Parts: sequence; C-alpha cells; structure tokens
Amino acid sequence: MIKIKNYLSLVKFSHTIFAMPFALIGYFIAIMEHNYKVELKLFILIVLCMVLARNAAMGFNRYIDRHIDKKNPRTVTREIPSGTITPKSALFFVVLNSILFIFTTFFINRLVFFLSPIALFVVLGYSFTKKITALCHFVLGVGLALAPIGAYLSVTGEFHIIPVIFSVIVLCWVSGFDIIYALQDEEFDKTEKLNSIPVLLGRKRAMLLSLTMHFISAILVFAVGFIAEFGFWYWLGATIFTVLLFYQHTIISVNNLSRVNIAFFTTNGVASVVFAIFTIIGLYK
Repeated sequence: MIKIKNYLSLVKFSHTIFAMPFALIGYFIAIMEHNYKVELKLFILIVLCMVLARNAAMGFNRYIDRHIDKKNPRTVTREIPSGTITPKSALFFVVLNSILFIFTTFFINRLVFFLSPIALFVVLGYSFTKKITALCHFVLGVGLALAPIGAYLSVTGEFHIIPVIFSVIVLCWVSGFDIIYALQDEEFDKTEKLNSIPVLLGRKRAMLLSLTMHFISAILVFAVGFIAEFGFWYWLGATIFTVLLFYQHTIISVNNLSRVNIAFFTTNGVASVVFAIFTIIGLYK
C-alpha cells in the first residue's frame, strides 16, 4: 500500500485533473454529435489510456530529471532523489505503463492504436526538451492537448474541427501556466544551463508571454462556443474558466512568487473541472 502511494506521488496522480476534463469534453461531444449511446467499456478504456499515458510521461520525466532534481532544493525530496523509489523501479514503471497504454488502445479502434506510438513519443519526448529548447513549455502543452482530440477519435475514428480547437485551447492554457510554474526555477535553470522561457526572456517578459497564451486560450474558448452553437451552460462554464484563467495572473508578480502553487495547481485544476462539468451539462440541455 505504501509503495502504491509512493508511485502515485511520483507521477503526481492528482494532477491528472488538468487534462482529463478536456478528454471528457472530447468524448461527450463525439457522443452527442453522432447520437451514440454512452458505452461504459469505451469510456473506461479512454480514461485508462489517459491515466496510463500520463503515468508513463510523468514517471519518465522524473527518471530523466533525477540528477537535476537532486541538485534543486525545491525538488530534492522527490521520490527518486530521496531514495523512496529507485531509478530502475521508476523506469520499469514507465515501460509497464507505456506497454499497457498501447495495448489498451488496441481495444478502442484501429486509428487510435496506430497513432498511440506517436502520442507516446510526444509525451515522453517532453522530458528531453528542457535540455534543448526554451519551447519546452509548448511541447508539454502539445502533450496534454492530445486529450480532447484523442477522446474524440476514440469514439468516432475521425477528425473534426471542434475537438481540434479544444486541443489548441489546452495547448495555450497549459503552456501559459507552465511558464508561470517555471518562474520559481529561473535562477537554478540558469546555473544548470537548462532552457525555459523565464531563462530566455526574463521574469517580466515570461509573465507577459504567459498572459498572452491565456488570452489566446480565452478567445478560442469563446470562439468554439459560437462555432458549435453551444448554449447557456457552456457560456457559464466558459466565463468561469476565463475568470480563473486570468485570476492566477493577479496573485503573482515579478517580485512575489509565493502563491505560484495556488496559481498553478488549485486555480487551473478548478478551472478545468468546472469548465468540463458545465460544457457536458450543456450538451444534454
């Protein structure tokens, strides 16, 4: 039981809340658009794929960053540098989740199965990007942005503009808040010659870019509402999501990052869940 708890902590399982709600949006849009019935088996497979892919991605990130995490005072207590989980065990966990992810997609449909290695390549590849480019935040965004379009493909086996727009919303949203989160490691990243937007642009311009990404995300949230002709409940959720999106920018500043965790975890977690709930309710009204 303790080991399970350690692995859940390793992958920050609670943070699944960021992308999962958008996967559910993609799923229910596909269901309603094609007048399909909700199939429990397919629903469970989609949720399982989300969990397995994220477990693999986070576990791999912790494995690749283990030497860096050991040097960083903020991350030295993480499971691998602290010795709670060995690197070998973490890598085995990654391989197991990766195999199970691809295996699970086989039972969804052929297109999703064939695309699964590409999706895995994206979410695992993110772990190397901080050593290569300051655009690492956007690669993370792309990884999470696969959620709504992946869920839609799982139901329909075909692409559609609406889930694609939702994926771009996630890309801009996640990239924006990951830039905010990276602010707290700016000096450490400079010392270790790691790449990030705060290192490249400085704290003030990084915060401005984050705000810009969230502004684009907000525009797309309202644009997709008009395109898909969503009703009242969607607009209520979109409004709350947008307010929370910009709220996080009011509780941090260039000289005060003490509330970064509130901005990163709490605000964005609540925003995604509330938005998904109201969007899904709206589909059935």
